[in-house]
Amino acid sequence: MPRQCPACQLPFSKSGFKHHKRLTKDPLCQRYWANHPQSSDSDQDLHSDLQWSDNNSDALSSEEGEDVDNGDLLPEVLFGPAVEQNKAKIDGEAFVLGIDPAGDALGDYDLLEDGDIDMESDKSYEGDLEETNEEWDVEEANIRLEPHRQPHGTERQLQYAPHIVGFPGTAGKPVGRSGSQNDAYASGIPTANNPYYPFGSRMDWEVARWAKVRGPGSTALTELLQIPGVPESLGLSFRTSDELNEKIDKRLPGRPRFVCHEVLTGNEVCEVFYRDVIACVRAIFGNPDFTPYLVFAPEKHYTDPEKTRRMYHDMHTGRWWWATQEEVEREKPGATIIPIIISTDKTQLTLFRNKTAYPPSSRAYVLLAYLPTTKLEFVSNKAARRRMIANLYHVCMKKILQPLEKFGILGLSMVTGSSVEHRVHPIFACFVGDYPEQILVALGYTGKCACCKIAHAKLGDYAPKCATDLRDLAAILDILDSFDTCPEDFLKLCAAAGVKPVIDPFWLNFPYTHIFRSITPDVLHQLYQGIVKHLVAWLIEAYGAAEIDARCRRIPPNHHIRIFENGISSLSKVTGHEHDQICQILLGVVLDMPLLDFTVSPAPVVRCVRAILDFLYLAQYPVHTDDTLALLDDSIRLFGTTDNFNTEYTEQRHEKVHRHAQFSLRDKPRSLSWSPPGLDLNHRLHLAKRPSVMGVTVEGVVADYGARFFKVALARFIALTNQPEITRTQLKHAVWDIHLPFCKVRVWHRIKFLQEDPCTCKLKTVDSIHAQPSRTNSQKKLIPGRFDTALVNNGSGGLTGIKGYHVGRVRLVFSLPPAARRLLFTHESAVPTHLAYVEWYTKLQPRPEADHLLYKILPLVDDCGDPICSIVAVKDIRQSAHLFPKFGPSAPSEWTSSNVLDLCQTFYINSFSNKFMYRTMY
Repeated sequence: MPRQCPACQLPFSKSGFKHHKRLTKDPLCQRYWANHPQSSDSDQDLHSDLQWSDNNSDALSSEEGEDVDNGDLLPEVLFGPAVEQNKAKIDGEAFVLGIDPAGDALGDYDLLEDGDIDMESDKSYEGDLEETNEEWDVEEANIRLEPHRQPHGTERQLQYAPHIVGFPGTAGKPVGRSGSQNDAYASGIPTANNPYYPFGSRMDWEVARWAKVRGPGSTALTELLQIPGVPESLGLSFRTSDELNEKIDKRLPGRPRFVCHEVLTGNEVCEVFYRDVIACVRAIFGNPDFTPYLVFAPEKHYTDPEKTRRMYHDMHTGRWWWATQEEVEREKPGATIIPIIISTDKTQLTLFRNKTAYPPSSRAYVLLAYLPTTKLEFVSNKAARRRMIANLYHVCMKKILQPLEKFGILGLSMVTGSSVEHRVHPIFACFVGDYPEQILVALGYTGKCACCKIAHAKLGDYAPKCATDLRDLAAILDILDSFDTCPEDFLKLCAAAGVKPVIDPFWLNFPYTHIFRSITPDVLHQLYQGIVKHLVAWLIEAYGAAEIDARCRRIPPNHHIRIFENGISSLSKVTGHEHDQICQILLGVVLDMPLLDFTVSPAPVVRCVRAILDFLYLAQYPVHTDDTLALLDDSIRLFGTTDNFNTEYTEQRHEKVHRHAQFSLRDKPRSLSWSPPGLDLNHRLHLAKRPSVMGVTVEGVVADYGARFFKVALARFIALTNQPEITRTQLKHAVWDIHLPFCKVRVWHRIKFLQEDPCTCKLKTVDSIHAQPSRTNSQKKLIPGRFDTALVNNGSGGLTGIKGYHVGRVRLVFSLPPAARRLLFTHESAVPTHLAYVEWYTKLQPRPEADHLLYKILPLVDDCGDPICSIVAVKDIRQSAHLFPKFGPSAPSEWTSSNVLDLCQTFYINSFSNKFMYRTMY
């Protein structure tokens, strides 16, 4: 019989278990076995030690000959319509669920054996694969995704601070102290008594701030201020929008001003507007708001004390910064490297005359320049026109970024917001752009890879053992230099090397730069707008648009899920965000759907969809280790995870270029205390201060919210809270003695989970759970009720992994009247203020099902088919849990998005509803 490690939950043979205990490098396993050195000597199931609370363990320790029913010593919170019905029935067999007698959590569910629920996947298509797919390679066709997954994934190791190795020597060290930007600004203020200078008062400042951040357009603001008496009544120091802009631009510290430079291209004069790149770096480097987040030297992060498993997240943990620091230190010891990330993308400036420009702007980037785009229609030869456009782009970029050539080598002095002086070296690190931009920067041709030498015909081939080398940078530099020595052969040499004949690329003289290594993956265009787009088209062709659209309309609602009422086959001009929304439901749509060709097994298609979605989500994982990088590109090892450079950052604000656009020397702020970067583990549960309904009668709770057994559930909760050691027999009698001294309860319709945005420090809603009955809107239209499903902690659940969690459907979120609490509970302070009535689903199995790797669950019912339910504390609800219904061969016509949770009897937990859920279930 296989043994299971209590820490990592992996199964082993008897001999393998001993080797695992002695040789494991997993920190959790090492910590557990250090504290339990004798735990493996017994033949009992090691896993049981972790799954019974102390109270339950005492209840089970009766004498062997004593006539005691262990079930009576383990009172249960889970129950059906009547107190006497203590056993729920699934697939014809009865079971009893033990719980934590405290009643605030679900307790343990280990009395539900794996065999009690049929979790086997459908085998109906097995055996057809070899006969119907003769053209497939046999080994590839028989690949089967195994259902085994490490319960916590790699995140188990990320709950602890990493083992950090800093760069040796004086790299990143201060060279002195000097006056900061704040000091310089303070010295220019005429009076220290006005903290709102250059505005006259707080009212003056608040109106100006509202006008630029929240207010109307410039014309509307000017017209408002022209109303007689408005500026005087408010005490404003400006009368028009232009006066306000002039005050901000000239009398407040901020970003450098734009300058205009003209470029003559043939017979056309083009204008480029840009800022001094060094001044932009100096402005952000000296901003006091960013001082706590600046990183001055590279680091190596490890998940284990032996430093064998490397961790990658922010840019300073990647290999590029470390390797570049070594090169700089040989020539200039004590350098502070500032990695410069450049992103360009076209955007429409105005709808008139078809003008476009390149604005690399986002809140994480400073708006550096507007590059001109022109069609050069006066050039009749198309090849010559394309060469001129490419040269125009590089000429403008070189004009903007030329200071990096000098200061990347020599360095220059810069002062942080805390008045600490460093010798900094701004070095071009990454280029972020979509495929056309990558080709333009790398001097490549459309249809070929921007970075490597792979042939166009082999771009779609998968050959993991045949690594493709990057383009030979030294050879290309020699070709570019040949323009001065042998201009007549320049075009021939460029054509032979497969590069465009650009005379002077902007990156030509950048120090410590390998342009083909600097081009980063593009999650938005390469994954969402590339792979996912073709995947969806392929599935529509394989399964049929009608059935796919029908299933999309019947997906249950969730905070993260978009219901495509018209399906997905008719969508046009699909954005990257929409492709992301499609990915959240795609696996659930096809997991049990037959192909149009019934003679072909859909299992390989389901495995393919799961594999692609896994790659898509893993590629965006905010923290990687050497283990997870085994399947991903080496660029993450170089520059950190892909959330550090994503074209979505620069595209999402094309129409909103603000005066206060920010520029970050790093990709994102670093927490002052260790927290897994970007993992969103610390959600803050939030309920509105005032309930959605002040008083709902007990009859209304049953009729409107579907909480059919609310009275009995609450009575059992009260009895168990007051008497945690009560037996089942005593509980049956105690329930009938409890009388509820109230007729109404306060009800909330929504549970929110908030998280602080690391950039703005503002709270945002990252998840929510609805428990709201049907209602009519202002147009007298009936809005169906919505009761979401959630993951509930049974008291032993951790930040990651499924151990200790159970899926339930939240029917009611309520609180008892204060007077009733004092009468019903003996220890009122220990009773949670907010409670939830939950209907349960079956226990999560140790492993997901094969092929799609999702966990199968069923509604938990008793012998009469009534739902098993209980009262839990709202604080034990971890997050929402979206469920995929098992549609069968075709989606039933009576199912809708609002009733599918009531009508369907088999579900799969959606691992792709959001990235937090994916990391929990993976």
